[in-house]
Amino acid sequence: MGKKVKKDEKPPPDDVFDTLLVESRQAGTVVLMLSSPEEDVQSKACEAIYKFVDKCDENKKQLLDLNAVEHLLALMQSEDKIVRRNACMAVGVMTAHPDVRKYLRKQEATIPALVNLLAPEEDSVCHEFSALAMSNMATEFSSKATIYDNGGVEPLVRCLLSHDPDVQKNGIEALALLLMDYQTRTAIRDVDGLNPMLECLKSEYAAIQKLALLALERASQDGENRSALRELEAISKLIDFVAHPEWNDLHVMAVMVLSNLLEDLESLELIKETGGLKRLVAVITDQVPTEEEAKGGKGAPDKGGKGSRQAKKSAKESKKQESADSSEPPPGEAIIPTLPDVKMCAAKAIARSARSAENRKILHEQETEKMLIHLLSHESTEVQTSAAQALAIMAENLSSRDSIREWDGLAPLIKMVSSENSEVKEAATLALANLTTANSNNCQEIQNLNGIEPLINCLVDTREEAVANSACVLTNLAQIEVLRVDAQNKGVVRALIEPLNSRNTTVQSKTALAVAAFVCDAESRENFRLSDGLTPLVALLRSGNDEVRRNAAWAITVCAVDEPTATEICKLGGMELLQEIQTSSTRKSPFAEAALQKLLDSNLSAKYALTGCLSSTNFIENGFYDVGQLRPGTKFLTVVEYAKQEMNDKRPIIIVNAKPDPTISQAQSQAELDAKQEASKTSVTGKSSRTGRDSKTIIRKNDFEHKKSPRVSKKTRKQQEREEKQREEELQAQLQREAEAISAAENKPYEPPCDSTLLKFIDEVVEKIQPLPTTREQVKALAAFVAEKMGGPIERGQLSNFGWELPLSQIKFELKSNVVPLGKIKAGIHVHRALLFKTLADKIAVSCSLVRGEYNRAWNEVLLPEEDYSPGAPKFPPKTFIVDLIHEPGNLLPFDTPEAQTYKKI
Repeated sequence: MGKKVKKDEKPPPDDVFDTLLVESRQAGTVVLMLSSPEEDVQSKACEAIYKFVDKCDENKKQLLDLNAVEHLLALMQSEDKIVRRNACMAVGVMTAHPDVRKYLRKQEATIPALVNLLAPEEDSVCHEFSALAMSNMATEFSSKATIYDNGGVEPLVRCLLSHDPDVQKNGIEALALLLMDYQTRTAIRDVDGLNPMLECLKSEYAAIQKLALLALERASQDGENRSALRELEAISKLIDFVAHPEWNDLHVMAVMVLSNLLEDLESLELIKETGGLKRLVAVITDQVPTEEEAKGGKGAPDKGGKGSRQAKKSAKESKKQESADSSEPPPGEAIIPTLPDVKMCAAKAIARSARSAENRKILHEQETEKMLIHLLSHESTEVQTSAAQALAIMAENLSSRDSIREWDGLAPLIKMVSSENSEVKEAATLALANLTTANSNNCQEIQNLNGIEPLINCLVDTREEAVANSACVLTNLAQIEVLRVDAQNKGVVRALIEPLNSRNTTVQSKTALAVAAFVCDAESRENFRLSDGLTPLVALLRSGNDEVRRNAAWAITVCAVDEPTATEICKLGGMELLQEIQTSSTRKSPFAEAALQKLLDSNLSAKYALTGCLSSTNFIENGFYDVGQLRPGTKFLTVVEYAKQEMNDKRPIIIVNAKPDPTISQAQSQAELDAKQEASKTSVTGKSSRTGRDSKTIIRKNDFEHKKSPRVSKKTRKQQEREEKQREEELQAQLQREAEAISAAENKPYEPPCDSTLLKFIDEVVEKIQPLPTTREQVKALAAFVAEKMGGPIERGQLSNFGWELPLSQIKFELKSNVVPLGKIKAGIHVHRALLFKTLADKIAVSCSLVRGEYNRAWNEVLLPEEDYSPGAPKFPPKTFIVDLIHEPGNLLPFDTPEAQTYKKI
């Protein structure tokens, strides 16, 4: 039959063109061939274009300019299978160029055509290059959305089941890019794409494994996907993957997937039940788990090779282990040195999982802290840092703090504080800060390990976070007195000053809190003040950060306990800043209020000037001065500044300084000395007379010799000249001494005028009034005493006729100063008498307060029990009375009565 066919073969019809073989070396010619109606020509043209664009990116751009992409898109939908395949190959390669992708994004038919080429009936070559094109297109977000909208996820998942590794590689790469979008994470679960991705981990090609791990890492960021992966035993598979040393370059990504999975409490419970966590810890720390731990894990045979298997182990895994040598441990339990990056990622995975309190509890039960402590000794600083950060998070669990100490975890952390690496320092100090919080045993252990000095040295580190953490650790240590004293002796107070100047708000806040913890005794406060630590501390009150202002105010509250420090804070403007904070509706806080109150309690002069009230617990001492009621915004000056002002016609500054006058005491002592010298001359009168006669004789003899010898007279003139010169020198020396004395007096620190009169008042009150039996009698007697010394009683309505201003001005003129001692005032009204009453009452322990009113009004309030008290009668609390010092001295006015209100007003 074959021969017969040849004989009957007919020539081609006359209307058919003979076959033409064309050779073209121009891309434009081949592009024209894409428009041919012949499928064979189209196929060969697509194949030629594929080979051309595969050479370089310039060729891709050239064909794009020749409008070849438009024809290729049309041919991808051709009915001819070969044409579709070759066109898909060309387009898949061309999508590597960004301009081509930009053009394809504008064509609505691009993504649907690529998705159609992933159909099961299409050739595997179409699958490969269509998936390649989609992976290139998925680098832009808009293309991700288009692929998702056109149902491209499911066909890509089918590519993972292909036997062609190129199809698998392009498919998993496209999925990894699509999984960056949250919509795809949901869709991948709906199309059962998680299990094929896990199966890709068994691939022989590292590229496919790497892309599969990347896709799993992104998919596991979804909570429901994590639940599905748990059902697929993904945790065990990943731990097995990490146990293979030949895949060590992919272990980091595997641990990153585990990190996501371990966020869920259910995952931790599952890994705890299966023993996978201890197995992972053993792999990370390069150690073999104990027999008990091995039994909890999967596939842990005994030495004879007959070890028990768990029910979940597959028959394939059992067969592999049975065929292995009985003396060789399975891959999951061999000592496999893991890379530093894997250890670092494992520590970060533990830290990420430990952010939940429930997870921390499970991790603690599995003794995860031991692995982290082991990693602290690793030579890699990145591993040390990650381990310390994980320990810091684990230390939020109260039980973990004690366990870390018992497992010797504090020593390496303290060693890391002295590291030259700033990141290591930051992580170590953070861990120590959490470990020492509310744990006195850990604080004591740090002292035993000589860790206080490295922490103090860390306060001057360039890493601001390390400084803040160190300050936090020292604050925790200061809660124990022994440790606080030890740190103070090592210079912690001075070391805290420099961090106060930092611009970092966290450093400022933590350092201010540390200052409050360490300046709680007088010696430390003095050291802090003399080291100029108050200046930056007061400056922190200007901070815009609420926490910084709060901690700075608390530190000032502690510092202002003693008067010298409180005075220095006032000089630096601390009081004005606190007042400004309290007037603000947004910055006002109880801490600033407490600081201001403590500052005023330590500086009663300022308190009385600003608030107009001294409570019964505020005791007036020498150095107190009354400047009157200050207007809002007026700066409160020191008594030295007021004394240096020129005399003015304003109210005087009344000062309390009950000390004897040194000039009077010196005069009295000199008079006593002269009297003693006069008494000692009574026994030498005769000898004095003889001495006088002898002296007269000598004078006469000298006169005779003077007249007799002219040479002697010449010598006398020389002597006179010499004496005159000597007198001039003595005069100049005296003038110089006087000038030096004047300059010394000017440079001499100001001393307030002494008030011997007030001292006499105090002595008299102590002698006569203090012995009285009741407080009521003491108050009445003291009121009468004050009124007598201040000009006596004043009749009602006659206060305006009482002359007190002129005598007060005369005292100012006599003293040549605006500062007037209280005892020198002989005529005073409410404001003067109330101040004297409060001053004397404090000396004899009579409790009273001093309140300033308006228009020179001031009064004293006392708490007194009922006057007539009979045994057996009910007791009532004491009542408040106002002491009358003006009209009826000693009269006690009940606080709420009209008489009391009249006394307080004009």
